[in-house]
Amino acid sequence: MKVAVVEGDGIGKEVVSAALKVLDALSLDIEEVPVEIGYGKWKRTGKAITEDDFDIFESCDCIFFGAITTPPDPDYKSVLVRIRQKFDLYANIRPIKGMGVGENIDFTIVRENTEGMYSGVEQVFPDAVHSTRVITRRGSERIAEYACSLARGKRLTIVHKANILKSCRLFRDVCIGVADRHKILWEDMLVDAVAHRLVLDPERFELIVTTNLFGDILSDMAAALIGGLGLCASANIGEDYALFEPVHGSAPDIAGKGLANPVAAILSLAMMLKWFGRVEESDAVHDAVSRVLAGGITTPDLGGRYSTAEVAEAVAAAIEKEQAT
Repeated sequence: MKVAVVEGDGIGKEVVSAALKVLDALSLDIEEVPVEIGYGKWKRTGKAITEDDFDIFESCDCIFFGAITTPPDPDYKSVLVRIRQKFDLYANIRPIKGMGVGENIDFTIVRENTEGMYSGVEQVFPDAVHSTRVITRRGSERIAEYACSLARGKRLTIVHKANILKSCRLFRDVCIGVADRHKILWEDMLVDAVAHRLVLDPERFELIVTTNLFGDILSDMAAALIGGLGLCASANIGEDYALFEPVHGSAPDIAGKGLANPVAAILSLAMMLKWFGRVEESDAVHDAVSRVLAGGITTPDLGGRYSTAEVAEAVAAAIEKEQAT
């Protein structure tokens, strides 16, 4: 197993370092290949990512990613969007599971990851910008297939804005067709109705599939229900490649202070291990995180007094203790 490790900028460096401490506790044979991309690299070289970086990514099995800061460059194109499109990482999986806060909340958002408003098809004019929302039958079908593969008896909520957008009508209809073909229990809801229900009754949701922009917004909103972005992991999945990252950004205002919550990065690590087929080790990480949080060892965003490194050390120690029994 060979993993490209991108710390990135801001708290990305701290949370990746924390997650790697947890990985060390598992004593797995994983080669870590550091790759520098992001704002720091842009300031030094004028480029946030290069073709050489993509070559390194191609030599690895997957990417473990921290967070990056967007450079103040009007011609800048998101590094993450470029990576997702380069490796066709079409499925963004964001589990929303309460641990201490919102304990009865447990659902997954499956977000289409390469199309929609993030397709990168834009025209800039002096007094206007045209952004094209691309929704294809193929893109809709494969994200629906991926969502249905996760259903396992759960109700699938297909989220769209088909009352206004013709592109959403295609997405909705394709998802319904796939769900029917697999005999999956489904419902479809407008995205604004879902936002409303997430606030009032988040426990009703089990599995959500939606388009790129809607999934991005709804998952951040859902994070607030379980304690914040510091607890939310994600996986970007393609046919034979993947990228794993915490949902949060680089938070430069708290960088270097030991305040960042490493749990999202640690749970992203657990998702990576599961993708590698190391289910037992993935479960061990989840269990250790749950025990540590239940024991009150948390960073200040959750009301605790522990640092980023201290939380990671506690999770690593919990794993080692369990392995010793």
